[in-house]
Amino acid sequence: MSRTRLPEPPLLVITDRTMARRPLAEMAAAVFAGGCRWLMLREKDLDAAAREALAAEIIAAAKPYGAHITISRDYVEGAQGVHLPQGHPVERDRGGLIGVSAHSLDEAQRAADAGADYVTLSPLFLTASKPGYGPALGLDELSDVAARLAIPVIALGGIDRSNAAACLEAGASGVAVMGAVMGAADPEGTVTALIESLG
Repeated sequence: MSRTRLPEPPLLVITDRTMARRPLAEMAAAVFAGGCRWLMLREKDLDAAAREALAAEIIAAAKPYGAHITISRDYVEGAQGVHLPQGHPVERDRGGLIGVSAHSLDEAQRAADAGADYVTLSPLFLTASKPGYGPALGLDELSDVAARLAIPVIALGGIDRSNAAACLEAGASGVAVMGAVMGAADPEGTVTALIESLG
């Protein structure tokens, strides 16, 4: 199993400022108010200085809630984890929660073997935010990967309150959501409904 316990409830919200209806620090605060305790700052196109400044704002927003912040690709002081692209070296000496993106069983197994704490498996369902990664994997593939892997699998891609619970039933340890929250007029209420749907 993973070296580090994943945050609860089993919902990871991933940022996308191009979809968000408010500044990301405000979105993060709304997400935490809705009950989420794990957020990934993505925004891979920003330069290092801008990402660090934005990360500092979001880390500050997380503190009153005891929420965990993961940063895509980079280690940032004050964050509790990093999420790496497939094939990127896993540096265990950096500490914190380490996740790796995977799009197949083979990629997921490589990430586990490299020392990742968890993988995101995507795209589970059809989604506009994960283009170029092939067809939707579906619940059967999720179930197979989760059964074979010794670390948690987080389902990602096209997930909303209508299918989130089915991902857990198929063996996922959690779900990751971007568009359903970032594009919501009421992100706090959307997150609350998502968590309630997980049972």
